[in-house]
Amino acid sequence: MKFSVAIVGLSFLCVASGFAPNSHPRQYTALHAPENTITHIGTIASSTELGARPKKGAKKSGNSVNLVTKARNEMNEKAKLGDSISEKEVRALFELWNSALATGDSRIVAARYAKKPVLLPTVSDQPRTDYESVKDYFDSFILKKPQGKIVDGKIHIGNGWASDMGIYEFTMGATGDKVKARYTYNYIKEDGVWKIQHHHSSVMPEEIAMDKAITEDEVRGLFSLWNNALATLDPKKVASRYAKKGVLLPTVSDVPRTDFPSIEDYFINFLKLKPQGEILESHVTIGTNWSQDAGIYEFTMGATGKKVKGRYSFIYVYEDDEWKISHHHSSVMPEGTTAKEISEEEAKNLFQLWNSALATLDPDAVAKRYAKNAVLLPTVSDIPRTDYGLIKDYFVGFLDKKPQGEILESNVTVGHNWCQD
Repeated sequence: MKFSVAIVGLSFLCVASGFAPNSHPRQYTALHAPENTITHIGTIASSTELGARPKKGAKKSGNSVNLVTKARNEMNEKAKLGDSISEKEVRALFELWNSALATGDSRIVAARYAKKPVLLPTVSDQPRTDYESVKDYFDSFILKKPQGKIVDGKIHIGNGWASDMGIYEFTMGATGDKVKARYTYNYIKEDGVWKIQHHHSSVMPEEIAMDKAITEDEVRGLFSLWNNALATLDPKKVASRYAKKGVLLPTVSDVPRTDFPSIEDYFINFLKLKPQGEILESHVTIGTNWSQDAGIYEFTMGATGKKVKGRYSFIYVYEDDEWKISHHHSSVMPEGTTAKEISEEEAKNLFQLWNSALATLDPDAVAKRYAKNAVLLPTVSDIPRTDYGLIKDYFVGFLDKKPQGEILESNVTVGHNWCQD
């Protein structure tokens, strides 16, 4: 019996030996099934008729369920063959499964599998061994709008089973990407319908060894994606540039950020400065499915106009069909923390700045001369003053005396970014 199927594609990987009888099976090799075995399906419900796939928890409409049932039944009718199946009909079973993919409905795809299937999918470590788990895999996969074609396939036919194995290529309608993979799938006859009992799909091993190609300029361009995310001032968009298990060692936080919420939390505050970065010096290394960009960048803080240089390391990995930041380490320029030079005379003159603040009789002006974590042990108060409010409070009373000071004897010591008088 011949049947017509829509031209669409996916891959199955199955081991036929588990089903093989003692007799020698026939073998068939082809780049594609002959044209007269495959025609477009005109009666199976389209993805438009089926409507968008319902979200988890959403109630399915009766109309949607009926259309799914109709499409499933029509495919089953086309897969009803005699006990003997031809090579053309085996190849067309692949196209029938591919037609199910084209509907955009994971329920229809899962219905092409037997009651006790084994699906070893391309991009999931979890074996799928029942309808629900098979459907769960295709819930995500069909969002890429995959359509496949068999590039090279070999067919074996035994007593009540058939297998098709080889190489296929998918075009992802959502992105335009093309992906090759190895497939094996095994068909059995169940309730009079040929179904997929085993489907194994795996990436091309030599492509893994050769890695996802990326040039040095493309690696540097990944910084621009991150920088553009900064420009949105949306911490979620910035955090989404990091891999699922990304690690961020930020410039101005001692806390390593190792998941989406903690990375987002860091950028909530950092983005208030409206930073925009520029790479000043870059050193790129490319490995197998990873790349690294390390060097020096400079940020202009739009909120203040301040410019800040830092050292950076980005390590990128290829995840979910795009390059993401696996590791990001940012640190201040160490030479920028060397001693700020000051002479003894300049140290002595700092007293005059404080004395001039006293002359204003403004306690705010005096308190601003103290560091953020300053400690003042005043002359006429037993209370240590350890923050801005307490220091200001002391000078509210002291300035009523309109004090002005003069140094009679001074002993200056200069240290690493500090001095004492």
